[in-house]
Amino acid sequence: MPTFRECFEELARRALQETASYEQYLLELAERECQARMTKRTERLLRDSRLPLEKDLASFDMARLPTKVARQVRTLLDGSFVERRENLLLFGKTGTGKTHLLSAIAQELIRNGRKVVSWSCALLVQELLVAKRDLKLSRVLKRMSQCEVLLIDDIGYVQQSREEMEVLFTLLAERYERGTVMLTSNLPFSKWETIFKDPMTTAAAIDRLVHHSVILELNIPSYRLEAAKQAKPPEAA
Repeated sequence: MPTFRECFEELARRALQETASYEQYLLELAERECQARMTKRTERLLRDSRLPLEKDLASFDMARLPTKVARQVRTLLDGSFVERRENLLLFGKTGTGKTHLLSAIAQELIRNGRKVVSWSCALLVQELLVAKRDLKLSRVLKRMSQCEVLLIDDIGYVQQSREEMEVLFTLLAERYERGTVMLTSNLPFSKWETIFKDPMTTAAAIDRLVHHSVILELNIPSYRLEAAKQAKPPEAA
């Protein structure tokens, strides 16, 4: 136990000065060890999550969110929706902060001990296609099922082929009621047929995602567009 080894002499000297009991001394040592292990585990989970760690809650402007959405976000931070295996679906136009917000929520889940893995939709689909080609799709799906939360960013941002969307649907079907999916999309459900290429597959995908889910809609102006306007120098009179 490395923290025991690192701290026992310092804590022993303080215990003598404060006339603490043996039990109090051992309790503080054990608490230090547990805290150090928790910190290291959180660091490892954050590192393995593939999340953009700069996009955290502290750097997200919550004041830009509609009151209802901000209230929903605060409720989500306790992670109880993950325990219920509910999905979190975030919709909004390009530049509204969808990726930042979902990354921020995911990082808070990790700090509460949850295992999260993040993918862009395009890279995830390519990973699944390679696995299918190499006859390893079931193995890759099993590995992905071990994470409590799978974050898929930008569904619909890049149009994929029917074969690519078939492997994505297979993944969503595999996770249905078994693990949480968090995703962002710039397309409303009414346009998802352009993603999955087939009305029946589209309906089945939406049904699995929505059945147990929380849906957030960022109907707000583009953050990047606002920032660009503010940075633009005033025109000369």
